[in-house]
This record gives sequence, structure tokens and C-alpha cells, in this order.
Amino acid sequence: MSKQGVLLINLGSPDSPSVPDVRKYLREFLMDGKVLDAPWPIRFGIVHLAILPQRPKQSAHAYRSIWTADGSPLVITSKNVKKALQKRLPIPVELAMRYQNPTITQALEALRKQGVEKLLVIPLFPHYAMSSYESAVEKVKEIAAREVPSLKIQVQAPYYKETNYIAALIASAKEYLQPGYDHLLFSFHGIPERHLRKSDTTGCHCLAVKNCCENASPAHDTCYRAQCFQTMNAFVREAGIAEGKFSIAFQSRLGRDPWLKPYADLELVRLAKNGVKKLVVICPAFVSDCLETLEEMGIRGRDTFLQAGGTDFRLIPCLNENPAWIEALEKMAIGFMEQSVDLRVPHAKPIFANRC
Repeated sequence: MSKQGVLLINLGSPDSPSVPDVRKYLREFLMDGKVLDAPWPIRFGIVHLAILPQRPKQSAHAYRSIWTADGSPLVITSKNVKKALQKRLPIPVELAMRYQNPTITQALEALRKQGVEKLLVIPLFPHYAMSSYESAVEKVKEIAAREVPSLKIQVQAPYYKETNYIAALIASAKEYLQPGYDHLLFSFHGIPERHLRKSDTTGCHCLAVKNCCENASPAHDTCYRAQCFQTMNAFVREAGIAEGKFSIAFQSRLGRDPWLKPYADLELVRLAKNGVKKLVVICPAFVSDCLETLEEMGIRGRDTFLQAGGTDFRLIPCLNENPAWIEALEKMAIGFMEQSVDLRVPHAKPIFANRC
């Protein structure tokens, strides 16, 4: 039998919170055509003329507020998850970041040296989005085709409503919900609305049909918004959260184009103004605490809510190294070891444009 292996892939982080390192990271991230999906000349102009002159300084300040003695929280946590998973599996496990270090090339080379011929790629993104899940998967395939052309790759499908992932979320939230609360806010990373339309395999469902996320469609296989709602609904159903005690929001918008709504920063104000005093926030789109959870939500979001009249703000940590999350990853890998079904990433192009 071909020797098997696992590759975990997360988004990435600057090598340090210095302005030059943050600028390097932002350049690579924003020049990805699946993140800033404009033609290359326009993307180059936006990134180099409108964003990079000022944004790195602002982002470096934010990174410094969460940086640890060991480095980036996202990278350190991801490495610890990789080590914990390796202890549970008899096959090699490696870690890579879509941007910066450790690189995909380094991880694939390490797997090649260990004789891996068949690889399970587990994107550390529970939901499908062209700017995260799809970008990471396609980059792995691109580099593997060039560096290790004989490698057979399978990709873990998005697991946004998978039983073990939901159970891990509930386990991570338990102690933060037990003291009591007025409201639970599910804050997901935002994406531009145009990304939903581009990923719509039907070409005519996402944001085109009334209550599109509630009406079954093949588009949901690659619809980030619909998958976020399914995560929230699965969580509240299994955790027994009462109707009216929870809601959804989307954070981290950039630029002037419309992003998924409601916007998290505005929701924090609205909830406080409407009498919510004790707020609990969970960020299910992130499996590792990072700038968006620790600084954007944990620092700025907290301040926004308290200044608007709230009194108690509790941020549930990401899954990080929670044993239930490691177990969920282990079960994904064991499933791969026991079968050979192709779990390829869905093709995010309107190949069924006439199905509506």
C-alpha cells in the first residue's frame, strides 16, 4: 500500500510584528487573486498604492498587542495541534501556512522524505470560501504538481456541520456559557458578497433567491454564508440554546464593496443599545486564535460593546488545542486511512449555470 500522510494547512501570520514583516505578509496575502479578486494590474495598484503605504503600520500595532514570547498565536497553536495529532496517528503529519512560514514547499518536502505517496490535506477552515479554503487547497495542488508530481492528494471536504466539529465547538464553549448570559453572538469572518456569487455553482442562487441560505440548493456546497448558518444552527440545536438568545454577524471587512451582513462591529453596538448586558461571542470560522479573534474581537470588540452600554463581554477561545478538536482531526485522518474515496475540493465555478 502507498504510504499515507496528513497535511494541516492554516492561513498564516507575519514572521514578527515588525512593520517590514507585516508588509511582506500583507503583500503576499492581498496579491492572492482569490482574496483580492481583481485583474492583476488593478490588484497590484490597489495593494501597492492604496494599502501597503499605511496599512502595515496599523496592522503591526495590532499584532504587537497579541504577540507572545514564542511568536504568533496562530502559528504556535497550529504547531501544537500538529504535534498533538501526530501523537495519535501512525502516519506522518506536517503543517503549512498558505502565506509565509512554515511554507507549503517545506511541508511537502518533509513528507516526501518520509516516503509519503498519498496525502490527506486538511484545511483548517471549516467552511468553504474561495479566499481561504479554495486558495489553500489550490496552492497545495499547484506546488505538489511541480515539486512532488507523483503525490496523490485527497482533500478533506468542508466540515462546517460535521458532528465531531460541532461537538468540539460546544465543548470549547461550555464553561463560558454556564455562568449565564443575555445573548450569544456567532461572529464569522466576513467575505465580499461578490465572492458568494463567484462561488455559486448554479450561477443564480446565492443572494439572488429570497432566503437563499434557507432554500436547499447545490450552491450550498460552495456557499460560505449558507455553511455559516448551518454551523450556527447545528450548534444551538445540540447545545440547547433558546430561540432569541443568539444571532449571527460577520467581521473583518475591508474596502468599500458590500460584505456579508450584519457587520459585527455594528451588531455589538446594536445589541448593547437593545439591552444586552451580558454578551458571549464565539468565532467558529477560526480554529486557532489569531489577530481577528484576539485583537479585533477580544480587544476592540470588547471595548465597542462596553462603551455602548454592555457590562459583561466573554469571548470563547477558538478550538486551539482542545482535546475534542484534536479528536475530530484524528477521526478525519482515520477515515482517510481506512478508505480511498476522493474528497476533492468542490469546483467553485458556475458549471451548472442553467440549473435555476
